[in-house]
Parts: sequence; C-alpha cells; structure tokens
Amino acid sequence: MAETAARTVSFATLGCRLNQVDTQQIQAALEARGFRTVAFDEPADVVVVNTCTVTARAEFSDRQMIRRAARVSDRATLVVTGCWAQTSPGAVAAMAEVDLVVGNGDKHRLPDLLDGLVADRVHVSDIARARTVDAAPIGRISGRSRAFLKVQDGCQHRCAFCIVPFARGVSRSLDPERVLDQAERLVAAGHPELVLTGVDLGHYGADLLPRTSLAALLRRLAEIPGLRWIRLSSLLPAYFTSELVEVVASTPAIAPHFHIPLQSGSDRVLRLMRRPYDTRMYRALVERLIATRPRLGLGADVIAGFPGESEADLAETIALIRELPFSYLHVFPYSARRGTEAARLGGQTEPRLITRRSRALRELGRTKNAEFRRGLVGAVEDVLVLDTRERATGWLVGLTGNYVEVAFPGPSTLMRRLVRLRVTAATGDRTVGELA
Repeated sequence: MAETAARTVSFATLGCRLNQVDTQQIQAALEARGFRTVAFDEPADVVVVNTCTVTARAEFSDRQMIRRAARVSDRATLVVTGCWAQTSPGAVAAMAEVDLVVGNGDKHRLPDLLDGLVADRVHVSDIARARTVDAAPIGRISGRSRAFLKVQDGCQHRCAFCIVPFARGVSRSLDPERVLDQAERLVAAGHPELVLTGVDLGHYGADLLPRTSLAALLRRLAEIPGLRWIRLSSLLPAYFTSELVEVVASTPAIAPHFHIPLQSGSDRVLRLMRRPYDTRMYRALVERLIATRPRLGLGADVIAGFPGESEADLAETIALIRELPFSYLHVFPYSARRGTEAARLGGQTEPRLITRRSRALRELGRTKNAEFRRGLVGAVEDVLVLDTRERATGWLVGLTGNYVEVAFPGPSTLMRRLVRLRVTAATGDRTVGELA
C-alpha cells in the first residue's frame, strides 16, 4: 500500500522577534505530527499567519498577508494566530478567507485543532490567565545563522500607549533548565549566536520559584561551549541592576549591543506615557554602559506624536538623541490602540504632524547610524556570517557583535561561521570590509 503523502504547511510571520520564535515553535510542533513545511509562495494544505497588532498599520499588513495567503493557497486551511487574533478575534473571524482563529494562549493546541478534534472556528482563551511559557523543542533553524530563543512572555507594565499586555498577558518566564537545554540544542545544531527574546525580558525570573534573574541566566548561558554571542532583545533601563551591568561588562560572550527603549526625550511625555524611567536615569545608564564596552552598539525605540507632545517636547527628544551615542533608532508614528489609556487622552496629535515628526526622527536616526558605522572603519571585528548574500554584489554579509552588517567578498563555505573582518568603508547605508 502506498504511503499517504504528508500534509504541507507554510508560514507567514509579521511583527516582532517573539512572533518569529512562536512561529518556529508552531512549525516544530506540526512537523512532529508529520507535516512538511514548504515556502510561503508555494501552495500548501495549511497556511499559518502569525499576526501583529502593535499599530494600526500592523493590522493593515495582517489583512494584506491573509489575503495573499488565500491567493497563493486557495484550497488551504488558513489559520490566523498571534496578537491580532488574540485582541480582535471577531474581526479576524469575519474575514472570509480565515478558517481558524487561534489566540496566543492556544497556539500549543494547533496540532490538535488541525486534526479536527475540536470543531469551533475561534479558539482564543483569556491570555490574562496564562502563567507559563510554551516552548516546543527546536533543533536547527533552517535558513538562519542566528537563533532566537524565547525565555519570557507577557508584561508587568501598563504603559499608556501599549496594547501588548492585552495580547500577551502577564509576565512569565521559562524555567532556566529548559532555557539551557534549548540553548544547548541550538548551539549544537550550528547556531553560534543566540538572541534572547521576551516582551519584558528584564523581568525574567521574578515570577519563578525559586526566584532568579536575567543576570543569573546569562552567567549560565555564557558557559555553553561553542556559543560565541548572546544577544539581548529590548531591555528597559530600570532592569539594568548593578549585577546585570557587571555581567554584561565582564562576559565576552554577551554581544556589545543593547536595545534600550527611549520613546521620548521629554520627561513630561514619559510621565504621560507611564514609562518607568526618566531621561536622567536613561542618560546615566547609557554613559555607564558605554564606559564598559568599546564600540558599543546602542539602539532605541522612539514614538513620534504621542498625545500632548509639543514642539518643545520633540526638541528635547532630538537634543537627547544627538547627545547620546546611538547607533540606530526604531521610529514609530503614534497609533491609537483601542482599550489603551493613551487613546482616551486629549491633545491627540494631527496625522500630518505625526508624519513630519517621524520623518525628522528617522533622518536623525540615519545620521547617527552613519556616524557610528564610520567610526568602525579600520577596526577589526568578529562577525557571524549570515546565510544570505548581498543582492547587488553577491558578497557575503557578516553581522558584528555591535549589530552592524558588513558586506565582504568570500566563499559560501564561510556562511554560519565566525570570521574576523577589517571594516574598510562606510558609505550611505552600506558598510564593507575584508577578511582580516
């Protein structure tokens, strides 16, 4: 008797790195059930679209991706999961293309749902009740030199503009032994760089018994043989305790790159946002970190046009960014999210002003990035060679510890390997180098 062909599945992921990790875990769980993964642009039996809801623009992109998936795989079972599915299940289910809506707290049930064990179309439980982090074992992640490892989910903060706690629930951490097991698997499978991800990463371990911390986890991860870089995703300033600063300053395996959200350089606006820091704390932390690591890469998120933001507030933000050694900025035009405090505030900024302020901040970000990259010219850096080549030249691309992509000529045998490069030029938005 001929064997039945395995069902095929494809994936589309929108939004943050955490969503990328969630997609990888869903993929691992479905492959364990016999599914075969195919490229998104290839017709599949099942298509999983993992959505984002952080801005109105994100939801527009979600809808576009769902419709695109339906065109590519017109006979597929189309599953929508992620943050938009969690916060707006009715709106997702109302799309004619969608067959199954699965919330963030129910992703682990997807293999059973696809096996037809439950008939309902919408499976979105109360994410506020979630108290554990789902973590399907992942081996080698195809197509990636770096591997993302989710160690924390949810958030304990309630910033005025943020919808994420409604989509992800309360802060909760993955047990350190499970983190170490997963990390060892990924390194053994050929990933010399691990990116630790979480919504509120600095809160790692505070919910566990016995209580632990991100600093303690980093010390243990740094001992894994073959792990060259541990890169941290976004961390709020208040989480940089003396212990954590000492660990990141003294541990060579921790990449010299930190992403520390700023959102505004105005203390008045930070109070309106309900951010748990002020500009004095932020500045002092950056100065302390810069003193500990040479050529530190420093990124930040900035929101343009928050309700009540004045031209004077914008000027304070621009002045602070100019003074601090940022290597890049992520600029977000303010977008009102239903259910958040900021959506109810007076003084909503006009769209044309949000656009103008976003443009000014992005231009400043490009200037800071160019300055940082020019400062690397002549330096020799350890880089992880990525799996892709530069499209225009066919050159390899390496990622430095301080988060700069450097293009250089070389053979494909260098992909996924660590090499030493001398940075030779930084022009426009491109940085080039040569094997040292």
